[in-house]
Amino acid sequence: MVEGASGGKSQPLREQVHETLRQRIFEGYYVPGTRLVERALAEEFTVSRLPVREALRMLRQDGLVVEKDGRGVVVAGLSEKEVRDLFDLRAALEVLACRLAAERGSREDFAELGELLEAASSQLAAGRYRTAQKINNDFHDKVTEIADNDLLRSALEPLIGRLHWLFRHAEDLEELIDEHRRLLAAIATGDPDVAARQSAEHIAKYRAQFPDLHAEVTGGNQ
Repeated sequence: MVEGASGGKSQPLREQVHETLRQRIFEGYYVPGTRLVERALAEEFTVSRLPVREALRMLRQDGLVVEKDGRGVVVAGLSEKEVRDLFDLRAALEVLACRLAAERGSREDFAELGELLEAASSQLAAGRYRTAQKINNDFHDKVTEIADNDLLRSALEPLIGRLHWLFRHAEDLEELIDEHRRLLAAIATGDPDVAARQSAEHIAKYRAQFPDLHAEVTGGNQ
């Protein structure tokens, strides 16, 4: 049976397989260039080859895998242009999310953000790096939820996985938690301009790290 899928038996098998493979790609289980073999995946997930074939087709539509002559389906890297485009969109959409979160968030919302950061710090101290990493991703997702703008959420939704994938390559996690604490402090002021400015600085700092990380993120797929 498919592991890691959140939809359970109510989800079609192709979607369960798709979700699991996406999660593995975003968490670095499959690095760029990894070959995904239909038959092997069907055996691993104990399903027929049809849902695996459909899941791989969905991953191609996501831009997460590509067909390589002589190799079949492999995990794609991010081109320099794709990374640049992601940062451009992040600078627009995430800054807006922080601005709206400052305007619309409650004390309870801000407390929940703080709890996420404390949990991330605790997990990191315990050596659970991937769990801490996921919680930090959850922090950004929670900010978007607090912003309470359905169109903004819809615009960000297809980008979230790729952004999480990109974050994993580039930031020192302890430093990232501290960055998020500063971002939370700005949002909790309730001043949208303060929140937007801190968000923009956070993104710009991360973007400046990109040149040294590009080879790792692309996986040599340019």
